[in-house]
Formats: sequence, structure tokens, C-alpha cells
Amino acid sequence: MNDTLKSIMGRYSCRAYTGAPLSSEQIKAISDAALAAPSAVNRQPWQIIVISDKAFIEEMDAEGMRILAEAEDKTTYERMMSRGGKLFYNAPCLVIVAASDDSRGVALDCGILSQNVSLAAYSLGLGSCIVGMAAVPLGGPKGAEFKARMKFPEGYSFGMGILIGAAASEGKAHALVPDKLTVL
Repeated sequence: MNDTLKSIMGRYSCRAYTGAPLSSEQIKAISDAALAAPSAVNRQPWQIIVISDKAFIEEMDAEGMRILAEAEDKTTYERMMSRGGKLFYNAPCLVIVAASDDSRGVALDCGILSQNVSLAAYSLGLGSCIVGMAAVPLGGPKGAEFKARMKFPEGYSFGMGILIGAAASEGKAHALVPDKLTVL
């Protein structure tokens, strides 16, 4: 099996990070993988924001958990508490994909970029998790402040987030489910 297929088959959603910072070389490789993502008619309907300021990530994490704790439906909050009580699982790097608009194909393009980043992280020996939960603090009372600090482009919306860092424990890729496949 070649290296690309090994990354695809081995990558898993990491939900526990050591918190150790990424090297500048790792951040560059991940950033390049994001920039290399294809998009419909090469529109590149995104702005990529790489946050490696751990204190900033932890501040957004705390605000997101506060919002979830105050929500009427506690389902998501309880799930996050059962996983260690952190929205971003102690990841030292958060990649935010800001979407230029919500026109047809933009969500798909942001998903492709997210997969590029996640596979690049795995190939570098790092854990990753594609997450939508960054929308919680960005959509909350401090959202405008957070967006200003990360230079979130005006007129864009949250597309996706990807957590990256050294895994605190070994994970396993999900099992393949052959019943989900039809080959004609």
C-alpha cells in the first residue's frame, strides 16, 4: 500500500492532544496542504486561518464550553464533558476555514480543504479532528472579538475547523463498512 493510501486508511478523529506546539515546519506543511486543495472552477472560496496561539485557542474553548453549559439542550455539553470537558481537546493548533459565501459547492470545497489538512497532519505523525464546534464560540457573544483577533475576513462565514497536534494516545481509524459501497 502506498503512503497516500496508508494515510487515508490510518487517519482517525483525534480527541486528545498533548498540547505540545507544532514546529514551524509542520505548520508550513499543513498550510501548504490547505492551499493545494482543489475547488470548483478554482474559485478557492475560502480564507484559511491557522491559529497556533494556545492561549487564544483555550480562551475560545472556555467560551464555547460556557455557551454549551448555558444552552437549554445539554446533550452536546454532556458529550463534551464525557470527553474531557474541552471543546478543542487541548489541541495546540486550530485551522479555521472561512467560507466566502454559501453558494452551491462552497461547503464541499471547504470539506475537501479540511480533508487535505487532516491527511497532511496524519502523514506528519500528528493527530487531527475535523470539527464544526468552532462555530460555537465564533457565533457567541465574544464571536466578533474572536473574529477580529484572528483577522476573520468581513463578509465570510465559518466553514469548518480542523484541530491538529500530537495525539495524547493512540487512536484507530473507523472500521470499513462494505455495505455502504455499491460497485457497478
